[in-house]
Amino acid sequence: MKQKNLPYLMMICLCFSQSLRASEPDSGDFQKLSLPLFDGESLAGWEGDAYWFHIEDKAVVAGRLDEKIPHNEFLCTTQAYDDFELRLEARLLGNGQNAGIQIRSKRVPGSSEVSGYQVDMGQAGDRLVWGALYDESRRNRMLAEVDQKLLGKVLEKDSWNSYRIICKGPAITIFLNGKKTVEYRESDSSIPLHGVIGLQIHSGAPSEAWYRNIRIKQL
Repeated sequence: MKQKNLPYLMMICLCFSQSLRASEPDSGDFQKLSLPLFDGESLAGWEGDAYWFHIEDKAVVAGRLDEKIPHNEFLCTTQAYDDFELRLEARLLGNGQNAGIQIRSKRVPGSSEVSGYQVDMGQAGDRLVWGALYDESRRNRMLAEVDQKLLGKVLEKDSWNSYRIICKGPAITIFLNGKKTVEYRESDSSIPLHGVIGLQIHSGAPSEAWYRNIRIKQL
């Protein structure tokens, strides 16, 4: 092999390595360096309406299957976070089929609502919104959606789905079942880059959102 070809080959290897890191969810040290946000037994470190949130099989269960949900409900951490990597598993049961994970958010005074970024779950109308990024009770619009064909390949419908959410400065990256679905960069300097983490159940038909194995690593 000629020496002059080495830089070119090194560049190819570097690009390939970076591509693999972008698509794989595990950095290898997350489990060692992260902390549990939910201990599987209590709601210590969280606050919300206990009527709509309970613990079952080491998971937080939001909502009810025997009762219509009158308005959005959120279970939020008592601590705020800025830069972090969050991992958890989630699933949806029932007819409502809409929930989400709040990040860098805050409670809306005098309301059950929470304002901030939401990593979406379920459906909105006739489209799937798993792995998308919504701005809840603030700009009230999708910030980044996911290709429906990609979701058809990645999503485990009616089963557990894993999320990896990375917030670093103005950048938010979302992985669903190991596949990157969103890479968003906030351009509005007035939007806070810190806040609480929340688990949502959307208003509507009887439904449950289950959340488990919730861990965070501050960056």
